[in-house]
Amino acid sequence: MPKLTDQEQREIIRYIEAGKPLPDKFRFLLFEEKREVELVWNGKTSEVCNIVLPFQVIEQIDEPRSEGKKEKQYKMFEAMGFSLDNRGRQLKGWTNKLIWGDNKLILSSLKNGPLREEIEKQGGLKLIYIDPPFDVGADFSMDIEIGDDTFTKKPNILEEIAYRDTWGKGADSFITMIYERLVLMRDLLSDDGSIYVHCDWRVNGYIRLVLDEIFGANNFLNQISWKRTPFAGSSKARANKFPINQDTLFFYAKDENKYIFTQQYIDYSDDYKERFQYEDKRGFYRKTLLKTYSLETEERLKREDRWIDSIRPGAYPSYKQYLHESKGKQIEDIWTDVNSANPMANERVDYPTQKPEALLERIIKASSNENDLVADFFCGSGTTAVVAEKLGRKWIVSDLGKFAIHTTRKRLIGVQRQLKAEGKNYRAFEILNMGRYERQHYIGVNPNLREIEQQKQLDEKENAFIDLILRAYRAERTAGFHTFSGKKAGRLVAVGPVNMPVTRLFVEEVIIECRQNHITRVDILGFEFEMGLFPFALDEAKAKGIDIAPKYIPADVFDKRAVEKNQVVFHDVAAIEIKPHIKKNSVAVELTDFSVFYSQDSIANAEATLKNKSSKIVVERGQIVKVSKDKDGIVSREVLTKHWTDWIDYWSVDFNFESKKEIVRVPVNSPEPSPPTPLPEGEGRFEEVWTGEYIFENEWQSFRTKKDRLLELTSSFCECEPGRRKLGVKVVDIFGNDTMMIIEINVGGQKQ
Repeated sequence: MPKLTDQEQREIIRYIEAGKPLPDKFRFLLFEEKREVELVWNGKTSEVCNIVLPFQVIEQIDEPRSEGKKEKQYKMFEAMGFSLDNRGRQLKGWTNKLIWGDNKLILSSLKNGPLREEIEKQGGLKLIYIDPPFDVGADFSMDIEIGDDTFTKKPNILEEIAYRDTWGKGADSFITMIYERLVLMRDLLSDDGSIYVHCDWRVNGYIRLVLDEIFGANNFLNQISWKRTPFAGSSKARANKFPINQDTLFFYAKDENKYIFTQQYIDYSDDYKERFQYEDKRGFYRKTLLKTYSLETEERLKREDRWIDSIRPGAYPSYKQYLHESKGKQIEDIWTDVNSANPMANERVDYPTQKPEALLERIIKASSNENDLVADFFCGSGTTAVVAEKLGRKWIVSDLGKFAIHTTRKRLIGVQRQLKAEGKNYRAFEILNMGRYERQHYIGVNPNLREIEQQKQLDEKENAFIDLILRAYRAERTAGFHTFSGKKAGRLVAVGPVNMPVTRLFVEEVIIECRQNHITRVDILGFEFEMGLFPFALDEAKAKGIDIAPKYIPADVFDKRAVEKNQVVFHDVAAIEIKPHIKKNSVAVELTDFSVFYSQDSIANAEATLKNKSSKIVVERGQIVKVSKDKDGIVSREVLTKHWTDWIDYWSVDFNFESKKEIVRVPVNSPEPSPPTPLPEGEGRFEEVWTGEYIFENEWQSFRTKKDRLLELTSSFCECEPGRRKLGVKVVDIFGNDTMMIIEINVGGQKQ
């Protein structure tokens, strides 16, 4: 460190005594390790999340590969590292992963947790593509078809909070968000891995500097410009400047000396092909001059009948260059041949940030090999996973939005069906949750505060949040409990966290406190509930004499006027009714009813704010209603959800629920999931533990697509072993929320 002058030392002391920050010049005087060029922003820190949370598998999806056992096909699959059961479903080997949750915690748990070992066994993570939310003005609403109309679904509270955390302070908060995640991605990549980061003019300047700092400027490979559409911009946008019609993809290697790259080519232009004007029995060719060549080359070309003597003394000879032997034109760093997904294309799912499959196909082919592992931690509509599956790659993708996870699930089932029809291989995939969050991960405490101040801020924020929710729910505040915050009409009230779903751990703590205090009636309020949470949690509570009523907290709780007027409605979770059909040893399931109670906006508000000759679609207490005003201001209402089936986007059946235990790997000697049931193979730093619950194995499903809106309401028959068994039925509504029901049946008339 350079020696400070007396004046500089006195100046530093004055700043410290006055409680003021030191000017930037002292950063370079006080610290030896300095960069000549560095990106600096408010909140920059070198600290990176190292939390490890268990991944909980809530559903496994694997289209049966054959109706009967085909020995040749089974041997092919076994040669590729996994085996099949007698239904043609995958038994072992790598299972692709679709993960719902905060990608910071997902990345940290992948990097530091037990799944890292599994990733390394697959050869490591070779490629990451991400398309983070780089549009500061985006609203991430979804258009959902209801009959002939379209309803705009607003982002849920968790997505809004994540967006606020990303863009709440403008570029500062975006860079803070992406910086930490990119550090985790770098550490997760294999040594020969690479990353593509997709962005546009809003943030590409920041992203380039961040990537240089994290990966090293020496590992920069390309800045790719992608022309999105043949024509860009509205007439207004084109009037005053050059229209914007490109995105940027930054391509970095983890190590410039050993990354995977396969050159890609496109077909030659018609003008170029016309140069191949000669033809022989081998095909079309052109005469290409040989200005330098060896004797060996001359002899080889003559043997191959490709040598062409010079036409005059002293001129160069030529050789026959055949069109069919050329790979095509090498792709450079300006991509103009890949257009955005056509609105009428089969791949189009109307997801706001959907990218074309051709774009991901080029990236995956260039920077990975068949059977390699690739990942996308902002997966959106799932294009990366779809293309990876078609190209024979293994994959991990994640997203914070339930609707994104559901959209991806449907697309991947479609890919499995397509590959099955073509006789090609594919892998099972599973949907996972992140579980066992701790309080400080969701309240949003300033990490720069001292521990005592952090705890104080944590308590203050938590209390203010709970007071807000209880006031809207019209419940009284209570004290003396760990999980309960209020009471209403003889029921205690537990309020879930502000920016994460109500998890199994949260419900388990509620049940424990109920039993300790002989409490039998409870309401649990949450913005979101963990996928696969119901009906297990409710059944467990019911078996212990506890009546739990889960209720969704609506966005209206943040509207002071709605709270003051008692207009906030907390709606129940959805309910399913089914009817099993049993014929000898075969079972089918009929879906007979589905009830939902959502609200988004209100009819009264729409009527009050609508202009003449306009309309608006709202959701109020489980009905989607189109409110219209004619030219004279006369209001009319039309209920669009005319039947309970209008709410259903997807449903599926597990014909033998409880056949596959949910196993998590936890650190040895750590607190285990309840009930703790260690399995025999736990070794090293982690051990396998049964959570006491089961994985939903998706054996049959029906869902709507953009082109086919029909929904089957009765499953096909499935042959089952005689005896008692449990059926699992899962329904996903048009908003992406899942509801599950389990019933017990007796197959073949035999008692177990």
